[in-house]
Amino acid sequence: MKKLNYQVLKESGYTGYILPSAPEKVLQFGEGNFLRAFVDYWFDLANEKAGWNGKCCLVQPIGTGGLTDLINEQEGLYTLYLRGSRNGQKVDDKRVISSVSRCLNPYRAEDFARMMEVAASDALEMVVSNTTEAGIAYDPACQLTDTPCASFPGKLTQVLYHRWQAGKPGLLILACELIDNNGKELLKCVNRYIDQWKLDEGFKKYVNEDCTFCGSLVDRIVPGRIRDPEEVAALEQKHGYADPLLDVGEVFGVWVIEGDPALNDVLPFRRAGLEDKVFVTPDMTPYKKRKVRILNGAHTGFVLGAYLAGFDIVRDCMNDPTILGYMNKMLLEEVVPVLPLDQEDCRQFAAAVQDRFNNPFVNHELMSISLNSTSKWKARNMPSLLEYVEKKGVLPACLTMSLAAYIAFFSNDIQALTDKGLVCRRPKGNEYTCVDDRWVLEFYYEHRNDAPEALVHAVMTNEKMWGQDLTALPGFEAATVRNLEKIRSEGALAAFASCLNR
Repeated sequence: MKKLNYQVLKESGYTGYILPSAPEKVLQFGEGNFLRAFVDYWFDLANEKAGWNGKCCLVQPIGTGGLTDLINEQEGLYTLYLRGSRNGQKVDDKRVISSVSRCLNPYRAEDFARMMEVAASDALEMVVSNTTEAGIAYDPACQLTDTPCASFPGKLTQVLYHRWQAGKPGLLILACELIDNNGKELLKCVNRYIDQWKLDEGFKKYVNEDCTFCGSLVDRIVPGRIRDPEEVAALEQKHGYADPLLDVGEVFGVWVIEGDPALNDVLPFRRAGLEDKVFVTPDMTPYKKRKVRILNGAHTGFVLGAYLAGFDIVRDCMNDPTILGYMNKMLLEEVVPVLPLDQEDCRQFAAAVQDRFNNPFVNHELMSISLNSTSKWKARNMPSLLEYVEKKGVLPACLTMSLAAYIAFFSNDIQALTDKGLVCRRPKGNEYTCVDDRWVLEFYYEHRNDAPEALVHAVMTNEKMWGQDLTALPGFEAATVRNLEKIRSEGALAAFASCLNR
């Protein structure tokens, strides 16, 4: 079977949108599954829907193990499947992405030179990056003369300096790394290199005034490549070509960019009719809060209890009326009403969560979501609970239950504390290992013989866990004791069901 490229695609009879050539308007640091299923997908739609006529030149951010050669062998083409559920209906959409021109590995001398050629080109308009959470970091060992700098901010400083020396206009920089204030942190790193390398004041002015650094919030689950060899073989027969770069993402996708809303008229996405999917806003904080409180908060709110109830993957939970009802009540009646965003927008986002969790193509394991649940409950669920009490004057039933489920998960029939984590046993008999900060696991192990009242008190007064004493919230401690006892005596499913009648 021939590998995908433009000639092979033509021979396969593909009739979808394809743009064979266009100027390289984007320099993209990162060539992995996520960016190709997210950023490059949006630019591909902009080419089709808005006539943007641009390509993304990808840069492999690390020296080894990347996809440069494979991407270039396929002339930048790859197949993207967006799979999931929309309004309860199964979706399995295929699109061949042609917004990528090539990929460069700057650790090769010839590709470093090519990267600098793109940096100084008239066509270049923006830089996009997703170099993992550790990518935006200042490494003082980096030098301007490195070819290239080891750190991504160092490489970016080299690129911008070369562009400034060529007398070319400033760029729009869109950071997609999953850290707070990603755009601002990236700019800080670049400024540190400017100072360390004693570069011109004119260049510093160029970076801070002519270039625009934007943070962004990305939201799409990207499982990546298909691992079932039988499905791969079937798709190759169906497509008429082999594609080792085939990528898979969920149907849902939103890209919130923080910056001057006037950028909505500079970027091609509004013109492409994607203004509800990709947009610029002065402050993305509310949208981050929406994602953390609704999407992530839903996960942490039900998965620990659901696991104790005998469930193993998220999709199965969505097919249980009690867990689904519990989740929807928590989101629609307890979380959404306290969010500082348009309520209808939040309700629609919450409604999409059910579709996302019910994805028939993804077996999302509850135990994988359970990792580091202490910090997750503090960041995702506790703020909603506290704000609900402040606004309504009463405890929210489901969010209150979620803390009891968390405690139950970390204390259910504790067997041992090992190097891998805290070994517990769930009601149906099998052992499971809780993974969290070591001090958290040691805390639960030390309290393994506590009665419910003592355990709940110890947890809620542990300010290292929550940053405050949760027993100060009227009625919260007593309610949590009752909930924990109910989970242990009647089961988590019955405990969840009890919330639906309150």
